Amino acid sequence: MTRPADITAPALPATQPQTPCLPRWRRWLADSRRWPARLDLLQSLSGLLLALFLIAHMGFVSSILISHEAFYRVARFFEGAWLLGKPYPILVSLVAAGITALFVLHAWLAMRKFPEGFRQYRAFVAHKNRLRHGDTSLWWVQVLTGFALFFMATIHLYDMLSQPELIGPYASADRVWSGSMWPLYLMLLLVVEVHGSIGLYRLALKWGWLSSDDPHADRRRLRRLRHAFSAFFIVLGLLTLSAYVELGRAHADRQGERYHPATASERS
Repeated sequence: MTRPADITAPALPATQPQTPCLPRWRRWLADSRRWPARLDLLQSLSGLLLALFLIAHMGFVSSILISHEAFYRVARFFEGAWLLGKPYPILVSLVAAGITALFVLHAWLAMRKFPEGFRQYRAFVAHKNRLRHGDTSLWWVQVLTGFALFFMATIHLYDMLSQPELIGPYASADRVWSGSMWPLYLMLLLVVEVHGSIGLYRLALKWGWLSSDDPHADRRRLRRLRHAFSAFFIVLGLLTLSAYVELGRAHADRQGERYHPATASERS
């Protein structure tokens, strides 16, 4: 009788150590391939928030064109007087601190794309001059204006952070004229409006806002909107700054006097 051949059982795979199941937020952080896109999205979002704040801020400060009382009411509104019964300037400092943090974050994210050295700078300039593309030149304008803003806007934000109680018709006008801040505010106005309008234009192109089937028509339409945005806010800003200069000149001999609202029980 023939002895049957031994049947060897298939070898079982070696037991592999089980990788612990990570929470979703840990897996999200660990996926390094997507971080450049995430940082780019964060840069766009922070820039959009700063642009919206810029629009709102221009509306607030331009209330001086309506009346001194209107600007006074706006200033006290952000100090919580309407809700808390009396103004708390610390609330303005908190808002200024938040905007400063957002501004620094946006600047750090934008610096990732700056030329890291003279060799990269020279290569970019050669590429820009050879390409002669308007949007590439606009990016370089945005780099230069962003660099200038990092210094000029920081000074303004520090004033709002450290002296929130000096926001009012007379106090603000004294800071502009008697404090000789109007040259800084004039340069800041021009630089920030150019930077902001280019930023919104590039965001609209990048994320497809107001897009249609004709990309060339979209680009022309967005360019017109960018020029209109810059022109409107620069003119509004110049009128507003002129109003503060004129008020500051008229109030120079009474520097330090605070504005008294219509209601005698309130003080700025």
